[in-house]
Amino acid sequence: MLSKPFWSPNHGMSSIPREQPLVVGSRNRHKVEEIADLLRPYAMTVTSIADFAGVAEVEETGTTFADNAAKKARETATAIGQWVLAEDSGLSVDALDGHPGVFSARFSGPQATDASNNAKLIAELAGVSAARRGAQYVCHVAVADPAGDIQLSVEATCRGRISEVPQGTNGFGYDPYFLLPEYHRTFGELSPIVKQTLSHRARAFQRLIPRLVRLFD
Repeated sequence: MLSKPFWSPNHGMSSIPREQPLVVGSRNRHKVEEIADLLRPYAMTVTSIADFAGVAEVEETGTTFADNAAKKARETATAIGQWVLAEDSGLSVDALDGHPGVFSARFSGPQATDASNNAKLIAELAGVSAARRGAQYVCHVAVADPAGDIQLSVEATCRGRISEVPQGTNGFGYDPYFLLPEYHRTFGELSPIVKQTLSHRARAFQRLIPRLVRLFD
């Protein structure tokens, strides 16, 4: 836990009350819960943009995870006038030339679900040998101040490969198919505690948190 309030008036900023949450620019309940779990040991209170009425969905038009994370953080912060943390993450498969990439959430179309995305992924990898099924999860995190200026930006990855059959019911998205060979487990089989150490999102936050703490120290 921090020895003094997380929010403080450094860098010429106005003091923000300790109870003021850091807003996560996502309506994805699973992502918000993971982020809240990662920040909880540092006395950071987290809320979701879903708790704010009338805020438009940010259109993810970027060509990279960094573009989309910055766009979501910037536009959401200016819309609500608060500090916003936004991330963009997804799966990059070697044999598919990096796809689905930034289209991971809507890989199978506008009405995509986890099931339909996974079905398309496995169909496109039909006949691809295990040696060529390498992949990585990517996570880029950006933090914007209330004026919409990006103050922090980090990225991290987690390498693995795509299994032929789903394993495990934990996690979400492509997790049941994303295998960590050194652990002989998919993300779908890992406990949340283990995943908080190994995942792309956990690794990105390991890089982000020291800088985030210093920003408001």
